Amino acid sequence: MKPVSTVDRGRLRRVSSAQNALLKEMRRAFHQGELTLDGHAAIESVRVVDEAIRAGLRFKAVVFRESAGGVIERMLPQISSHAEAMVVPDKVFEGLVATESPQGIAALVKMRAWKIEDVVAGDAPLVVVAAGLQDPGNLGTVLRSAEAFGATGVVLAGKTVSAFNPKVIRASAGSVFRLPQVVMADADAVRELKARSVRLLGTSSHKGTAIDEADFTGAVAIFIGNEGVGLSREIANALDVTVAIPHSPKVESLNAGVAASLILYEASRQRRLEPRRHGGTEK
Repeated sequence: MKPVSTVDRGRLRRVSSAQNALLKEMRRAFHQGELTLDGHAAIESVRVVDEAIRAGLRFKAVVFRESAGGVIERMLPQISSHAEAMVVPDKVFEGLVATESPQGIAALVKMRAWKIEDVVAGDAPLVVVAAGLQDPGNLGTVLRSAEAFGATGVVLAGKTVSAFNPKVIRASAGSVFRLPQVVMADADAVRELKARSVRLLGTSSHKGTAIDEADFTGAVAIFIGNEGVGLSREIANALDVTVAIPHSPKVESLNAGVAASLILYEASRQRRLEPRRHGGTEK
């Protein structure tokens, strides 16, 4: 582990007041679950900050609590000297972040600005549309599975929870930093995807084509609906295919994050096999 040098320690500014302007900005971003006015997300924990570093994001500020000496030793040398570095009393830090057992590091990082063209990149994009997801854990899982199974991007439609909610960021395990994502109204999402000849597939609890019988090859968008009411009528009417995951009728429905992960796995499986269907070989 690289030790904190004298020069690095000289970067640390001690701040004792919770009313510091930068701390207030970070606290607001944490508790509102939204970007700051200049496009920064509030993040915390060693793992999440590590993922932001790996993703090459630019840090505006990093804040440590006084008792987190080991975390300072490990993390400070990895963060650009352009970022403001602070150390604050434990009580101030605990009032700053959104978790009950913080690890002692928080930061403001500049998020990438994506466009719909990034989300539908390539000849056969695989897009996930979160259409009204409200649970941060579910959205984080969807983002993580989308990246794991080769999605080109995610559209956050309807009244889906913000991707910058701290719980979403943690549950995504870093995928939120790397995966292209845009926010759109339902109608705009449908229009933009259809204009790019992307087939629209939506999920249903029991009715629809079984996922192993549906075609997920080519340019496809998979719509995942609200945990309680599913997809809006506007979206349901626009779908090319409705798909369902066969399961016991004793279970009313699957968790949205689990359902999305199963469908994305099936899409990935089919897309890996597609070259063979056309006489090609897998690499």
